[in-house]
Amino acid sequence: MNGLLNLAGVLDRISRSVGKAASWIILPLIFIIMFDVITRKIDFIKLWSAEITMSVGYSVSFILQDFEWHLHGALLLLTFGFAYLFNAHVRVDIFRELAPRRGQAWIEMLGLIICAIPFLLVMLKFSWDMTYASFMQGEGSESQVGIGMRFIIKSFLIWGFLIVLMAAVATLIRCIIFLFGRGEAKATAESELQFFTDFDVLPKVVLDEDGDSEPEGGN
Repeated sequence: MNGLLNLAGVLDRISRSVGKAASWIILPLIFIIMFDVITRKIDFIKLWSAEITMSVGYSVSFILQDFEWHLHGALLLLTFGFAYLFNAHVRVDIFRELAPRRGQAWIEMLGLIICAIPFLLVMLKFSWDMTYASFMQGEGSESQVGIGMRFIIKSFLIWGFLIVLMAAVATLIRCIIFLFGRGEAKATAESELQFFTDFDVLPKVVLDEDGDSEPEGGN
């Protein structure tokens, strides 16, 4: 059990570390968007950009626009695993949140085994195929004056799904140990799972005898 918990911890740390590092991409992304939007309104910069386009064959404006969605895509893909570990993704699960912790863990475990992990493996295969095809075809920007080598940004699909897969496997291991383990290993696994919805996390609301709503267990 301890070996599996250590493996889950390693996968967890990788996903969190990549997510935290990738979150800094938001700063250059904001700067580039602001620079692109503002400079479009300044005449001498537009003329300077047009001269560069005619002389070297690349458009500053198109490059910036391509770079914006490249950074946005990389930011999202590299932080999905981090967000999953923190239970930050939207859940539409009216019935799950009413279940006890063991019930929630069962639903999470089955969801990972039946849906999430197979889906991520399929997406990894398709992502590799797309990236390889892009590289072999020399795919570039749809604009003739944009950023080339599109296989680079498409390769982030591979890294992104791989990181989410690590987070999913780490969560699956902890669910299994929580459900079937004993003693300290079970308690450790439970403490490291962050998807539980109960009185400790999100107090449920019930109706009192007068019909007014109040937190269950409240004074």
